[in-house]
Amino acid sequence: MSAAVTPEARESSTMNHRQIIQAMSGLMAGMFVAILASTVVANALPRIITDLHGSQSAYTWVVTAELLAMTATVPVWGKLSDLYDKKLLLQCSLSMFVVGSLVAGFSHSVTVLIISRVLQGIGAGGLTALAQVVMASIIPPRELGKFSGIFGAVFAVGTVAGPLIGGVLVDTSWLGWRWCFFIGVPFALLAIFLLQKTLKLPVVRREAKIDYLGAFLIMAGVSALLLWVTLGGSKFDWVSGPSAALVLGGAVLIALAVLVESKVQEPMIPLSIFRNRTVSLTTVASFLVGVAMFGGTVFLSQYFQISLGKSPTTAGLMSLPMILGLMVSTTVAGQIISRRGKWKAFLVAGGIIMTAGMCLLSTIGAGTSFLVIAPCMAVLGVGVGMLMQNLVLAAQNDVPAAELGAATSTLSFFRSLGGAVGTSALGAVLSHRVASELEKGFGSSASGGGDGAIPDLATLPESARVIVENAYGVATGSVFLAGAPFALLALVAVLFVKEKPLKTKSGLERLAEEGEQQPPAVPVH
Repeated sequence: MSAAVTPEARESSTMNHRQIIQAMSGLMAGMFVAILASTVVANALPRIITDLHGSQSAYTWVVTAELLAMTATVPVWGKLSDLYDKKLLLQCSLSMFVVGSLVAGFSHSVTVLIISRVLQGIGAGGLTALAQVVMASIIPPRELGKFSGIFGAVFAVGTVAGPLIGGVLVDTSWLGWRWCFFIGVPFALLAIFLLQKTLKLPVVRREAKIDYLGAFLIMAGVSALLLWVTLGGSKFDWVSGPSAALVLGGAVLIALAVLVESKVQEPMIPLSIFRNRTVSLTTVASFLVGVAMFGGTVFLSQYFQISLGKSPTTAGLMSLPMILGLMVSTTVAGQIISRRGKWKAFLVAGGIIMTAGMCLLSTIGAGTSFLVIAPCMAVLGVGVGMLMQNLVLAAQNDVPAAELGAATSTLSFFRSLGGAVGTSALGAVLSHRVASELEKGFGSSASGGGDGAIPDLATLPESARVIVENAYGVATGSVFLAGAPFALLALVAVLFVKEKPLKTKSGLERLAEEGEQQPPAVPVH
Protein backbone atom coordinates (compact mmCIF):
# COMPACT_ATOMS: atom_id res chain seq x y z
CA MET A 1 0.00 0.00 0.00
CA SER A 2 1.65 3.22 -1.16
CA ALA A 3 0.90 6.92 -1.44
CA ALA A 4 2.59 10.19 -2.26
CA VAL A 5 4.86 11.95 0.17
CA THR A 6 2.85 14.33 2.37
CA PRO A 7 3.54 18.09 2.35
CA GLU A 8 4.76 17.87 5.96
CA ALA A 9 7.25 15.17 5.08
CA ARG A 10 8.30 17.12 1.99
CA GLU A 11 8.92 20.15 4.18
CA SER A 12 11.09 18.14 6.57
CA SER A 13 12.96 16.29 3.83
CA THR A 14 15.83 18.79 3.90
CA MET A 15 18.08 19.31 6.90
CA ASN A 16 20.61 22.10 7.07
CA HIS A 17 24.29 21.45 7.71
CA ARG A 18 24.03 22.17 11.43
CA GLN A 19 21.10 19.80 11.86
CA ILE A 20 22.94 17.06 9.96
CA ILE A 21 26.04 17.46 12.12
CA GLN A 22 23.91 17.31 15.29
CA ALA A 23 22.12 14.18 14.07
CA MET A 24 25.44 12.62 13.13
CA SER A 25 26.65 12.99 16.73
CA GLY A 26 24.00 10.55 17.93
CA LEU A 27 24.59 8.17 15.02
CA MET A 28 28.34 8.21 15.61
CA ALA A 29 27.87 7.56 19.32
CA GLY A 30 25.66 4.58 18.44
CA MET A 31 28.15 3.19 15.93
CA PHE A 32 30.96 3.66 18.45
CA VAL A 33 28.99 1.49 20.88
CA ALA A 34 28.56 -1.26 18.27
CA ILE A 35 32.27 -1.19 17.42
CA LEU A 36 33.24 -1.15 21.09
CA ALA A 37 31.14 -4.28 21.69
CA SER A 38 33.22 -6.18 19.15
CA THR A 39 36.67 -4.77 19.86
CA VAL A 40 36.80 -4.32 23.63
CA VAL A 41 36.81 -8.09 24.14
CA ALA A 42 39.48 -8.74 21.49
CA ASN A 43 42.41 -8.72 23.90
CA ALA A 44 40.35 -10.03 26.79
CA LEU A 45 39.00 -13.16 25.07
CA PRO A 46 42.00 -15.42 25.77
CA ARG A 47 41.72 -14.56 29.50
CA ILE A 48 37.89 -14.82 29.45
CA ILE A 49 37.86 -18.22 27.76
CA THR A 50 40.58 -19.50 30.09
CA ASP A 51 38.69 -18.29 33.21
CA LEU A 52 35.43 -19.81 31.97
CA HIS A 53 37.20 -23.04 30.96
CA GLY A 54 36.23 -22.73 27.30
CA SER A 55 37.73 -24.31 24.19
CA GLN A 56 39.03 -22.91 20.89
CA SER A 57 35.58 -23.56 19.41
CA ALA A 58 34.06 -21.51 22.24
CA TYR A 59 36.55 -18.71 21.49
CA THR A 60 35.33 -18.70 17.89
CA TRP A 61 31.65 -18.81 18.84
CA VAL A 62 31.90 -15.88 21.27
CA VAL A 63 32.81 -13.83 18.18
CA THR A 64 30.62 -15.68 15.69
CA ALA A 65 27.46 -15.55 17.84
CA GLU A 66 27.39 -11.75 17.73
CA LEU A 67 28.12 -11.68 14.00
CA LEU A 68 25.46 -14.29 13.27
CA ALA A 69 22.81 -12.51 15.34
CA MET A 70 23.68 -9.23 13.68
CA THR A 71 23.57 -10.87 10.26
CA ALA A 72 20.16 -12.46 10.77
CA THR A 73 18.54 -9.34 12.20
CA VAL A 74 19.85 -6.67 9.79
CA PRO A 75 17.07 -7.26 7.21
CA VAL A 76 14.48 -7.52 9.99
CA TRP A 77 15.49 -4.11 11.36
CA GLY A 78 15.42 -2.74 7.80
CA LYS A 79 11.87 -4.02 7.33
CA LEU A 80 10.76 -2.62 10.69
CA SER A 81 11.98 0.80 9.57
CA ASP A 82 9.20 0.71 6.95
CA LEU A 83 6.65 0.51 9.75
CA TYR A 84 8.01 2.44 12.72
CA ASP A 85 10.05 5.47 13.70
CA LYS A 86 13.71 4.97 12.70
CA LYS A 87 14.84 6.97 15.71
CA LEU A 88 12.84 4.78 18.08
CA LEU A 89 14.25 1.66 16.42
CA LEU A 90 17.81 2.95 16.83
CA GLN A 91 17.13 3.55 20.51
CA CYS A 92 15.62 0.07 20.86
CA SER A 93 18.70 -1.49 19.28
CA LEU A 94 20.91 0.40 21.73
CA SER A 95 18.74 -0.84 24.59
CA MET A 96 19.27 -4.42 23.39
CA PHE A 97 22.99 -3.72 23.51
CA VAL A 98 22.71 -2.52 27.12
CA VAL A 99 20.85 -5.70 28.15
CA GLY A 100 23.38 -7.92 26.35
CA SER A 101 26.30 -6.09 27.95
CA LEU A 102 24.92 -6.50 31.46
CA VAL A 103 24.24 -10.22 30.92
CA ALA A 104 27.76 -10.69 29.53
CA GLY A 105 29.34 -8.85 32.43
CA PHE A 106 27.63 -11.09 34.99
CA SER A 107 28.08 -14.38 33.06
CA HIS A 108 29.75 -17.33 34.78
CA SER A 109 29.81 -19.79 31.89
CA VAL A 110 30.69 -19.75 28.21
CA THR A 111 27.08 -20.63 27.36
CA VAL A 112 25.68 -17.54 29.10
CA LEU A 113 28.43 -15.42 27.53
CA ILE A 114 27.52 -16.63 24.04
CA ILE A 115 23.81 -15.92 24.70
CA SER A 116 24.70 -12.40 25.81
CA ARG A 117 26.72 -11.90 22.65
CA VAL A 118 23.61 -12.85 20.66
CA LEU A 119 21.72 -10.04 22.42
CA GLN A 120 24.53 -7.62 21.63
CA GLY A 121 24.48 -8.81 18.02
CA ILE A 122 20.75 -8.10 17.71
CA GLY A 123 21.38 -4.54 18.87
CA ALA A 124 24.34 -4.17 16.53
CA GLY A 125 22.14 -5.39 13.66
CA GLY A 126 19.79 -2.48 14.24
CA LEU A 127 22.63 0.03 14.37
CA THR A 128 24.28 -1.42 11.26
CA ALA A 129 21.09 -1.34 9.19
CA LEU A 130 19.53 1.90 10.39
CA ALA A 131 22.53 4.22 10.78
CA GLN A 132 23.48 3.98 7.10
CA VAL A 133 19.84 4.22 5.96
CA VAL A 134 19.44 7.42 7.97
CA MET A 135 22.67 8.82 6.57
CA ALA A 136 21.58 8.15 2.99
CA SER A 137 18.19 9.72 3.75
CA ILE A 138 19.57 13.06 4.92
CA ILE A 139 22.88 13.35 3.02
CA PRO A 140 23.33 13.43 -0.79
CA PRO A 141 25.65 10.73 -2.22
CA ARG A 142 28.04 13.46 -3.46
CA GLU A 143 28.52 14.58 0.16
CA LEU A 144 28.21 11.11 1.68
CA GLY A 145 31.85 10.27 1.08
CA LYS A 146 32.90 13.08 3.40
CA PHE A 147 30.66 11.85 6.21
CA SER A 148 31.59 8.23 5.51
CA GLY A 149 35.16 9.32 6.16
CA ILE A 150 34.08 10.68 9.55
CA PHE A 151 32.36 7.39 10.28
CA GLY A 152 35.53 5.63 9.22
CA ALA A 153 37.46 7.72 11.72
CA VAL A 154 34.94 6.81 14.44
CA PHE A 155 35.32 3.18 13.42
CA ALA A 156 39.08 3.48 13.70
CA VAL A 157 38.95 5.25 17.08
CA GLY A 158 36.53 2.64 18.43
CA THR A 159 38.67 -0.15 17.09
CA VAL A 160 41.81 1.36 18.62
CA ALA A 161 40.22 2.32 21.93
CA GLY A 162 38.38 -1.00 22.35
CA PRO A 163 41.38 -3.35 22.53
CA LEU A 164 43.38 -0.85 24.58
CA ILE A 165 40.54 -0.38 27.07
CA GLY A 166 39.96 -4.12 27.18
CA GLY A 167 43.62 -4.82 27.76
CA VAL A 168 43.91 -2.29 30.57
CA LEU A 169 40.74 -3.62 32.24
CA VAL A 170 41.99 -7.22 32.10
CA ASP A 171 45.40 -6.25 33.45
CA THR A 172 43.88 -4.20 36.31
CA SER A 173 43.30 -6.61 39.18
CA TRP A 174 40.50 -4.62 40.87
CA LEU A 175 38.50 -4.37 37.63
CA GLY A 176 38.94 -7.47 35.45
CA TRP A 177 37.46 -8.62 32.15
CA ARG A 178 33.82 -8.21 33.24
CA TRP A 179 34.23 -4.46 32.92
CA CYS A 180 34.93 -4.98 29.21
CA PHE A 181 31.16 -5.41 28.91
CA PHE A 182 30.03 -2.91 31.54
CA ILE A 183 32.04 -0.04 30.06
CA GLY A 184 29.92 0.19 26.92
CA VAL A 185 26.69 0.83 28.84
CA PRO A 186 27.21 4.58 29.50
CA PHE A 187 28.14 5.13 25.83
CA ALA A 188 24.91 3.39 24.78
CA LEU A 189 22.86 5.54 27.15
CA LEU A 190 24.58 8.67 25.80
CA ALA A 191 23.75 7.61 22.23
CA ILE A 192 20.06 7.11 23.15
CA PHE A 193 19.96 10.60 24.66
CA LEU A 194 21.70 12.26 21.69
CA LEU A 195 19.42 10.55 19.16
CA GLN A 196 16.36 11.73 21.09
CA LYS A 197 17.62 15.32 21.05
CA THR A 198 19.12 15.62 17.58
CA LEU A 199 17.57 13.20 15.08
CA LYS A 200 14.37 14.47 13.47
CA LEU A 201 12.99 12.46 10.57
CA PRO A 202 9.59 11.97 8.96
CA VAL A 203 8.13 8.65 10.09
CA VAL A 204 7.03 6.38 7.26
CA ARG A 205 4.02 4.28 8.18
CA ARG A 206 2.42 1.82 5.82
CA GLU A 207 0.69 -1.50 5.78
CA ALA A 208 3.40 -4.15 5.51
CA LYS A 209 4.10 -7.72 6.47
CA ILE A 210 7.33 -8.92 8.06
CA ASP A 211 8.68 -12.10 6.49
CA TYR A 212 9.33 -14.03 9.68
CA LEU A 213 9.52 -17.36 7.83
CA GLY A 214 12.21 -16.05 5.48
CA ALA A 215 14.21 -14.61 8.38
CA PHE A 216 14.00 -17.93 10.26
CA LEU A 217 15.04 -20.00 7.22
CA ILE A 218 17.99 -17.73 6.47
CA MET A 219 19.24 -17.83 10.07
CA ALA A 220 18.71 -21.59 10.38
CA GLY A 221 20.44 -22.38 7.08
CA VAL A 222 23.45 -20.19 7.82
CA SER A 223 23.69 -21.56 11.38
CA ALA A 224 23.75 -25.15 10.10
CA LEU A 225 26.63 -24.41 7.74
CA LEU A 226 28.51 -22.49 10.44
CA LEU A 227 28.15 -25.43 12.82
CA TRP A 228 29.60 -27.69 10.14
CA VAL A 229 32.70 -25.57 9.47
CA THR A 230 33.25 -25.04 13.22
CA LEU A 231 32.84 -28.61 14.44
CA GLY A 232 33.92 -30.53 11.33
CA GLY A 233 37.24 -32.31 11.73
CA SER A 234 37.19 -32.02 15.53
CA LYS A 235 33.85 -33.27 16.86
CA PHE A 236 33.22 -35.41 13.76
CA ASP A 237 34.95 -36.21 10.47
CA TRP A 238 34.52 -33.96 7.44
CA VAL A 239 33.10 -36.93 5.55
CA SER A 240 30.58 -38.40 7.99
CA GLY A 241 26.89 -38.60 8.82
CA PRO A 242 26.80 -35.41 10.95
CA SER A 243 28.69 -33.49 8.23
CA ALA A 244 26.26 -34.63 5.56
CA ALA A 245 23.27 -33.77 7.74
CA LEU A 246 24.51 -30.24 8.47
CA VAL A 247 25.57 -29.49 4.88
CA LEU A 248 22.44 -30.90 3.25
CA GLY A 249 20.21 -29.40 5.96
CA GLY A 250 21.80 -25.98 5.55
CA ALA A 251 21.56 -26.13 1.76
CA VAL A 252 17.89 -27.15 1.87
CA LEU A 253 17.03 -24.41 4.37
CA ILE A 254 18.76 -21.75 2.27
CA ALA A 255 17.04 -23.04 -0.89
CA LEU A 256 13.70 -22.83 0.91
CA ALA A 257 14.59 -19.29 2.04
CA VAL A 258 15.24 -18.28 -1.58
CA LEU A 259 11.90 -19.82 -2.59
CA VAL A 260 10.05 -17.99 0.19
CA GLU A 261 11.79 -14.70 -0.64
CA SER A 262 10.69 -15.03 -4.28
CA LYS A 263 7.04 -15.62 -3.31
CA VAL A 264 6.21 -13.35 -0.39
CA GLN A 265 4.93 -9.83 -0.92
CA GLU A 266 7.60 -8.18 1.23
CA PRO A 267 10.70 -10.40 1.52
CA MET A 268 13.47 -9.90 4.05
CA ILE A 269 15.95 -9.73 1.17
CA PRO A 270 14.19 -8.60 -2.05
CA LEU A 271 15.60 -10.78 -4.83
CA SER A 272 14.61 -8.16 -7.41
CA ILE A 273 17.26 -5.81 -6.09
CA PHE A 274 19.96 -8.08 -7.50
CA ARG A 275 18.86 -7.14 -11.02
CA ASN A 276 20.86 -3.98 -10.39
CA ARG A 277 24.42 -4.83 -11.46
CA THR A 278 26.04 -2.42 -9.03
CA VAL A 279 24.09 -3.82 -6.08
CA SER A 280 24.91 -7.41 -7.08
CA LEU A 281 28.64 -6.80 -7.46
CA THR A 282 29.01 -4.65 -4.35
CA THR A 283 27.05 -7.28 -2.38
CA VAL A 284 29.45 -10.01 -3.52
CA ALA A 285 32.43 -7.78 -2.72
CA SER A 286 31.01 -6.91 0.73
CA PHE A 287 30.58 -10.61 1.55
CA LEU A 288 34.17 -11.35 0.50
CA VAL A 289 35.56 -8.35 2.40
CA GLY A 290 33.71 -9.62 5.47
CA VAL A 291 35.28 -13.08 5.09
CA ALA A 292 38.79 -11.72 4.62
CA MET A 293 38.70 -8.91 7.17
CA PHE A 294 36.79 -10.45 10.08
CA GLY A 295 38.11 -13.95 9.50
CA GLY A 296 41.69 -12.79 9.26
CA THR A 297 41.97 -10.07 11.86
CA VAL A 298 39.86 -11.47 14.72
CA PHE A 299 42.63 -13.90 15.64
CA LEU A 300 45.49 -11.36 15.62
CA SER A 301 45.06 -10.50 19.29
CA GLN A 302 45.22 -14.17 20.19
CA TYR A 303 48.41 -14.43 18.13
CA PHE A 304 50.01 -11.50 19.95
CA GLN A 305 49.19 -12.91 23.38
CA ILE A 306 49.79 -16.63 22.89
CA SER A 307 52.41 -16.80 20.15
CA LEU A 308 54.34 -13.65 21.03
CA GLY A 309 53.61 -13.82 24.78
CA LYS A 310 52.37 -10.24 25.11
CA SER A 311 49.97 -8.87 27.71
CA PRO A 312 46.42 -7.83 26.71
CA THR A 313 47.36 -4.14 26.93
CA THR A 314 50.45 -4.63 24.77
CA ALA A 315 48.41 -6.65 22.28
CA GLY A 316 46.03 -3.69 21.99
CA LEU A 317 48.90 -1.32 21.27
CA MET A 318 50.27 -3.71 18.66
CA SER A 319 47.02 -3.44 16.67
CA LEU A 320 47.54 0.28 16.10
CA PRO A 321 49.27 0.05 12.67
CA MET A 322 46.29 -1.66 11.04
CA ILE A 323 43.77 0.70 12.63
CA LEU A 324 45.75 3.82 11.74
CA GLY A 325 46.02 2.58 8.15
CA LEU A 326 42.26 2.09 8.05
CA MET A 327 41.53 5.48 9.63
CA VAL A 328 43.78 7.43 7.29
CA SER A 329 42.65 5.67 4.13
CA THR A 330 38.90 5.89 4.78
CA THR A 331 39.08 9.56 5.84
CA VAL A 332 41.29 10.68 2.94
CA ALA A 333 39.33 8.62 0.39
CA GLY A 334 36.03 10.08 1.64
CA GLN A 335 37.26 13.65 1.34
CA ILE A 336 38.64 13.12 -2.17
CA ILE A 337 35.48 11.35 -3.36
CA SER A 338 33.28 14.20 -2.11
CA ARG A 339 35.54 16.74 -3.82
CA ARG A 340 35.97 14.97 -7.17
CA GLY A 341 32.90 12.75 -7.37
CA LYS A 342 34.96 9.74 -8.51
CA TRP A 343 34.95 6.55 -6.44
CA LYS A 344 35.80 3.42 -8.44
CA ALA A 345 39.57 3.92 -8.35
CA PHE A 346 39.44 3.68 -4.56
CA LEU A 347 37.53 0.39 -4.72
CA VAL A 348 40.06 -1.13 -7.12
CA ALA A 349 43.04 0.18 -5.15
CA GLY A 350 41.47 -1.07 -1.93
CA GLY A 351 41.02 -4.56 -3.38
CA ILE A 352 44.64 -4.71 -4.55
CA ILE A 353 46.05 -3.40 -1.26
CA MET A 354 43.84 -5.64 0.92
CA THR A 355 44.93 -8.73 -1.03
CA ALA A 356 48.57 -7.70 -0.66
CA GLY A 357 48.09 -7.22 3.09
CA MET A 358 46.56 -10.67 3.53
CA CYS A 359 49.43 -12.26 1.58
CA LEU A 360 52.05 -10.40 3.61
CA LEU A 361 50.47 -11.45 6.91
CA SER A 362 50.37 -15.08 5.77
CA THR A 363 54.15 -15.15 6.26
CA ILE A 364 54.10 -14.43 10.01
CA GLY A 365 55.11 -16.96 12.65
CA ALA A 366 56.16 -17.22 16.29
CA GLY A 367 59.55 -15.67 15.57
CA THR A 368 58.38 -12.77 13.39
CA SER A 369 59.49 -9.34 14.58
CA PHE A 370 56.83 -6.72 15.21
CA LEU A 371 58.83 -4.40 12.95
CA VAL A 372 57.92 -6.78 10.13
CA ILE A 373 54.33 -7.36 11.24
CA ALA A 374 53.44 -3.66 11.69
CA PRO A 375 53.77 -2.52 8.05
CA CYS A 376 51.92 -5.64 6.88
CA MET A 377 49.04 -4.76 9.20
CA ALA A 378 49.06 -1.16 7.99
CA VAL A 379 48.78 -2.33 4.37
CA LEU A 380 45.76 -4.47 5.23
CA GLY A 381 44.13 -1.57 7.11
CA VAL A 382 44.58 0.81 4.17
CA GLY A 383 42.94 -1.67 1.79
CA VAL A 384 39.97 -2.37 4.05
CA GLY A 385 39.47 1.37 4.69
CA MET A 386 39.17 2.08 0.98
CA LEU A 387 36.61 -0.67 0.46
CA MET A 388 34.14 -0.86 3.34
CA GLN A 389 32.17 2.42 3.22
CA ASN A 390 32.72 3.05 -0.48
CA LEU A 391 31.00 -0.21 -1.45
CA VAL A 392 27.89 1.02 0.37
CA LEU A 393 28.23 4.45 -1.26
CA ALA A 394 28.37 2.91 -4.75
CA ALA A 395 25.22 0.85 -4.14
CA GLN A 396 23.24 3.69 -2.53
CA ASN A 397 24.10 5.97 -5.44
CA ASP A 398 22.72 3.56 -8.04
CA VAL A 399 19.28 2.71 -6.63
CA PRO A 400 16.02 4.70 -6.48
CA ALA A 401 15.46 6.57 -3.24
CA ALA A 402 12.65 4.18 -2.31
CA GLU A 403 15.11 1.27 -2.38
CA LEU A 404 17.84 2.85 -0.26
CA GLY A 405 16.86 0.83 2.79
CA ALA A 406 16.75 -2.46 0.89
CA ALA A 407 20.09 -1.87 -0.81
CA THR A 408 21.84 -0.75 2.38
CA SER A 409 20.51 -3.55 4.57
CA THR A 410 21.34 -6.12 1.87
CA LEU A 411 24.99 -5.03 1.75
CA SER A 412 25.17 -4.93 5.54
CA PHE A 413 23.58 -8.38 5.72
CA PHE A 414 26.08 -9.98 3.35
CA ARG A 415 29.08 -8.23 4.89
CA SER A 416 28.03 -9.52 8.31
CA LEU A 417 27.35 -12.94 6.83
CA GLY A 418 30.83 -12.93 5.33
CA GLY A 419 32.25 -11.99 8.73
CA ALA A 420 30.40 -14.82 10.44
CA VAL A 421 31.41 -17.36 7.78
CA GLY A 422 35.00 -16.10 7.74
CA THR A 423 35.38 -16.12 11.51
CA SER A 424 33.92 -19.61 11.81
CA ALA A 425 35.64 -21.17 8.78
CA LEU A 426 39.05 -19.59 9.38
CA GLY A 427 38.67 -20.29 13.10
CA ALA A 428 38.35 -23.95 12.14
CA VAL A 429 41.51 -23.61 10.01
CA LEU A 430 43.34 -22.13 13.00
CA SER A 431 42.08 -24.78 15.42
CA HIS A 432 42.99 -27.69 13.17
CA ARG A 433 46.41 -26.27 12.31
CA VAL A 434 47.15 -25.68 16.01
CA ALA A 435 46.15 -29.25 16.83
CA SER A 436 48.39 -30.55 14.03
CA GLU A 437 51.39 -28.50 15.18
CA LEU A 438 50.89 -29.49 18.82
CA GLU A 439 50.76 -33.14 17.82
CA LYS A 440 54.07 -32.73 16.01
CA GLY A 441 55.61 -31.06 19.05
CA PHE A 442 54.23 -33.27 21.80
CA GLY A 443 53.72 -36.51 19.90
CA SER A 444 50.49 -38.30 19.10
CA SER A 445 50.09 -39.51 22.67
CA ALA A 446 49.90 -35.97 24.05
CA SER A 447 48.69 -33.27 21.73
CA GLY A 448 49.22 -30.58 24.30
CA GLY A 449 45.85 -29.19 23.44
CA GLY A 450 43.96 -31.68 25.54
CA ASP A 451 40.30 -31.12 24.88
CA GLY A 452 40.98 -28.15 22.62
CA ALA A 453 41.12 -25.61 25.43
CA ILE A 454 43.24 -22.51 24.92
CA PRO A 455 46.39 -23.00 27.03
CA ASP A 456 47.42 -20.71 29.87
CA LEU A 457 51.06 -19.99 29.05
CA ALA A 458 51.84 -18.98 32.63
CA THR A 459 51.22 -22.54 33.83
CA LEU A 460 53.30 -24.29 31.15
CA PRO A 461 56.95 -25.34 31.49
CA GLU A 462 59.40 -23.60 29.15
CA SER A 463 59.68 -26.51 26.69
CA ALA A 464 55.91 -26.84 26.32
CA ARG A 465 55.44 -23.07 26.05
CA VAL A 466 57.79 -22.87 23.06
CA ILE A 467 55.83 -25.58 21.26
CA VAL A 468 52.50 -23.84 21.93
CA GLU A 469 53.83 -20.44 20.82
CA ASN A 470 55.13 -21.94 17.59
CA ALA A 471 51.84 -23.75 16.95
CA TYR A 472 49.75 -20.58 17.23
CA GLY A 473 52.25 -18.58 15.17
CA VAL A 474 52.23 -21.04 12.27
CA ALA A 475 48.45 -21.43 12.48
CA THR A 476 47.79 -17.67 12.38
CA GLY A 477 49.86 -17.36 9.20
CA SER A 478 47.74 -20.15 7.71
CA VAL A 479 44.58 -18.21 8.53
CA PHE A 480 45.70 -15.22 6.47
CA LEU A 481 46.83 -17.49 3.65
CA ALA A 482 43.37 -19.09 3.59
CA GLY A 483 41.73 -15.64 3.62
CA ALA A 484 43.84 -14.15 0.79
CA PRO A 485 41.82 -15.75 -2.07
CA PHE A 486 38.65 -14.14 -0.73
CA ALA A 487 40.34 -10.73 -0.84
CA LEU A 488 41.42 -11.42 -4.43
CA LEU A 489 37.86 -12.37 -5.42
CA ALA A 490 36.63 -9.09 -3.88
CA LEU A 491 39.05 -7.26 -6.17
CA VAL A 492 37.68 -9.14 -9.19
CA ALA A 493 34.12 -8.17 -8.21
CA VAL A 494 34.83 -4.42 -7.91
CA LEU A 495 36.64 -4.41 -11.26
CA PHE A 496 33.29 -5.07 -12.94
CA VAL A 497 31.40 -2.31 -11.08
CA LYS A 498 30.49 0.51 -13.45
CA GLU A 499 31.27 3.99 -12.12
CA LYS A 500 28.33 6.42 -12.20
CA PRO A 501 28.24 10.11 -11.23
CA LEU A 502 27.32 10.70 -7.59
CA LYS A 503 23.86 12.19 -7.07
CA THR A 504 23.63 15.61 -5.46
CA LYS A 505 20.29 15.17 -3.64
CA SER A 506 19.62 13.24 -0.44
CA GLY A 507 17.22 10.31 -0.33
CA LEU A 508 14.45 12.38 1.28
CA GLU A 509 14.90 15.16 -1.27
CA ARG A 510 14.71 12.68 -4.15
CA LEU A 511 11.54 11.14 -2.73
CA ALA A 512 9.93 14.54 -2.35
CA GLU A 513 11.02 16.08 -5.67
CA GLU A 514 10.91 13.07 -7.98
CA GLY A 515 7.57 11.84 -6.63
CA GLU A 516 8.77 8.27 -6.23
CA GLN A 517 6.13 6.00 -4.74
CA GLN A 518 6.44 5.96 -1.02
CA PRO A 519 3.98 5.51 1.87
CA PRO A 520 2.51 8.59 3.56
CA ALA A 521 4.95 10.03 6.08
CA VAL A 522 4.26 11.73 9.38
CA PRO A 523 6.98 14.11 10.63
CA VAL A 524 8.07 13.59 14.22
CA HIS A 525 9.75 16.38 16.12
